[in-house]
Amino acid sequence: MARLTGFLVMLVVASSLGVVASQHHARKLYAAVEREQQRSRQLEVEWGQLQLEQSTWAAHARIEKLAREKLAMRPPLPGQIIAIEERP
Repeated sequence: MARLTGFLVMLVVASSLGVVASQHHARKLYAAVEREQQRSRQLEVEWGQLQLEQSTWAAHARIEKLAREKLAMRPPLPGQIIAIEERP
């Protein structure tokens, strides 16, 4: 009987250690998920900021202003425009 009791005690201790290890692992995984969700939120904010920046840099008025000021470009005169038709 003492052997059976000893075996059962060892079985309960092993099971308890398994539960503790499992809970610890689950907590670590939950913390990792929380960190990744926070990172995802940060990346979404950054993506929005980059889209706004891109739309600002690519604005037609800005490009036209830079072309006029830095490159000394101007619209072509009506006589300088040649229309080309595409043939099927």
